[in-house]
Amino acid sequence: MAKRVAVIGSGVSGLTSTKCCLDEGLQPTCFERSDDIGGLWRFKEKVEEGRASIYQSVFTNSSKEMSCFSDFPMPEHFPNFLHNTRFLEYLKLYAKHFDLLKYIKFKDSGLFLTDSVPAPVSTPQKALDVRTRNSVKRSG
Repeated sequence: MAKRVAVIGSGVSGLTSTKCCLDEGLQPTCFERSDDIGGLWRFKEKVEEGRASIYQSVFTNSSKEMSCFSDFPMPEHFPNFLHNTRFLEYLKLYAKHFDLLKYIKFKDSGLFLTDSVPAPVSTPQKALDVRTRNSVKRSG
């Protein structure tokens, strides 16, 4: 049986961590407190409580060649420096290409991890039973 890993967040680092777990034969579950992937790259006019946000006009400050993942180049038609909406589009293409969405539990906020295994986990919405010795919390 594959080792189970909890990944917290489905931004850039959370998506790549989820994929790396799969590449290594692990069984990831990515917990995302919002309703979509993208983390900081997902602009919202009204910022969710407890969530940082970019501003609407943000562009990447590194080229697409330097910003892309080594196993997934950016589409040719993308400009060299990307507006945040394009970078979010790239993240969605990445998640779709590697079939990552099925490993993400959306709207699961307030996740609590403890060192003791097995550990019951509760969110305001529902109770979960997550049993894992491994967790990855990603920010950025």
